[in-house]
Amino acid sequence: MLFLTLAAGLALLILGGEVLLRGAVALSLRLGLSPLFVGLTVVGFGTSTPELFTSLQAAYSGAPDIALGNVIGSNIANALLILGAAALMAPIVVRRAALLRDGAAVMLATLACLGLAMTGSFTRLSGVLLLAGLVAYLVYAWKTEAAEGPDPELENGARTLSPVAAFALTAVGIALTLLGARFLVSGAVDLATTLGVSEAVIGLTIVAVGTSLPELVTSIMAARKGQPELALGNVLGSNIYNILGILGATALLAPAPLDATAMIPDAMVMLAATALMLFLATTGWRITRKEGVALVAPYAAYIVWLGAA
Repeated sequence: MLFLTLAAGLALLILGGEVLLRGAVALSLRLGLSPLFVGLTVVGFGTSTPELFTSLQAAYSGAPDIALGNVIGSNIANALLILGAAALMAPIVVRRAALLRDGAAVMLATLACLGLAMTGSFTRLSGVLLLAGLVAYLVYAWKTEAAEGPDPELENGARTLSPVAAFALTAVGIALTLLGARFLVSGAVDLATTLGVSEAVIGLTIVAVGTSLPELVTSIMAARKGQPELALGNVLGSNIYNILGILGATALLAPAPLDATAMIPDAMVMLAATALMLFLATTGWRITRKEGVALVAPYAAYIVWLGAA
């Protein structure tokens, strides 16, 4: 039963990633938008659903520190592990104008998150300000992307789908990846427990990466299928939404005081990871396989550091 759960989770992740990618490409064509914008919004937000549920549950349980830690850990994994793994599959070409816009947004959101960690100000006002920032960013990004239109090199076959069908396909893909991640994490935790692995190690590895599995699978498949721009959009969109959307909604619905010191080291790591990701993206306006290694290696070091702390 244990290995059946693992196999089912892996199969659902792969199938969901394939369906999600096809739906996202078709959706970008039908809406006249680039794959980057669809990755930023529909895919990035959809694959962040586990983080949303985890953060809200933690906040309502009186543990907002866990909600903040969940977002910080997920964003570190997105910037280093997920984007690095996608670059190892295929170099990621970066549109300069889009990166300047979205890179600035993710950096500002990251600084806002660091500010929350330093001040412990997890109030309804901070929630409103974060959500307002998300709305403002989406409106601006929509206007700029709609003016540019979709990528003409995308497969024409995707145009046969109606907008409703394209959105439904994308939603099904997101649902399958989320379900697959749930099965895979559950099976992995059970297997690790059976093998005598400590709860601390399980939490730092399997559970920490588990909520980012949908982004990981989607980004790798996008890179392999010749849509690396969607992989980058997925990571940037997920990180922006994690902070502005998830933390904003959590602070609005369940405000509570934060431990103003516990999360600062990890928030600083998130800031460094975001800066490294953006720096590598601007060197030649592409993320090469070697740069993919330069992203994955620090994540491995971070996990080791957490285990030793």
